[in-house]
Amino acid sequence: MNKDVIDVRQSINSGSTKFNDCFRLFIRSKGLAYSTEKTYCHWVKRFIYFKAYRSVADFVLADVELFLTHLSNERNCSINTQRIALNSLVFLFRDFLGLDTSNLSFALAKNPRKVPVVLAVNEAKAIIDNLAGIKKLCVLLMYGSGLRIQEVVTLRVKDIDIENGGLFLMETKGNKSRRTLLPASIVRPLEAQINFVKNQFAEDRDAGLAGVFMPNGLNLKYPNAQYEIGWQYLFPADKYSIDPRSGVERRHHIGPQQIQRAVKHATKKANITKRVSCHTFRHSFATELLRQGVDLRNIQEILGHNSIETTQIYTHVVGLHERGMVSPADALA
Repeated sequence: MNKDVIDVRQSINSGSTKFNDCFRLFIRSKGLAYSTEKTYCHWVKRFIYFKAYRSVADFVLADVELFLTHLSNERNCSINTQRIALNSLVFLFRDFLGLDTSNLSFALAKNPRKVPVVLAVNEAKAIIDNLAGIKKLCVLLMYGSGLRIQEVVTLRVKDIDIENGGLFLMETKGNKSRRTLLPASIVRPLEAQINFVKNQFAEDRDAGLAGVFMPNGLNLKYPNAQYEIGWQYLFPADKYSIDPRSGVERRHHIGPQQIQRAVKHATKKANITKRVSCHTFRHSFATELLRQGVDLRNIQEILGHNSIETTQIYTHVVGLHERGMVSPADALA
């Protein structure tokens, strides 16, 4: 029977001369996230296939414009998809190959900033009430702490600071760390989940399958840390997987797809017609803080936004009646 394989960065021979290996090593030297590495490699690979390049010497900057036009006209890709492809190829030419990209004349159409969908408190409650177990706890962390779905599933036991009512997010998007709120209402479920992890970890250790994935070479610096309860995932998978770097079989964390499917199903059961995703709960968290009068700078810090402009989008979400505006139609009633 085939075993599931953990999706983690695999080791690359530093002496490899293969283009893909050299490109990946360069990305890692810049400290970019694994998801960014996969995205950049995906679009560079598509670009190479599109032009049928045989070697790096064949690369032509002007072909980027042809490729993006192809994505728009023949593949009907969205503006966001074109932007991701463009960023990937600019990184290839400017950063990796060291070429001047200032003459790249392709201009993407302006993508209007969309106001995020948010849930009223009763709507969020209706969806959460249709969830159970780990999935419910994960959504409560997104709604109650403003976490991204990937941040939730990769939480470690050590990240939960019950005594001080906080959560620590380590090396998240943009390789940043931050601290956020820990809702008092979910302390007991979290304590129960931590106890579950402790018991499961003991069983894995007895079966000779203990140990956990350690980020950024920490397995070399702290070789025994993978066997410490603090480093275990808060939401471990229900079965073992193969670590492709070492071939070791062990337990990883649950996949975000499980939570995404559960949210979609719960939204339907709650008869909510809004387009709800896991990220909607993070948007709703920020909006509720704004309604409470929390300063935008504090919200920016808690969410981990690089720019205050990103956080300001929530000022467009707070209800108009909360700014003292009343519709003239209401005077007719």
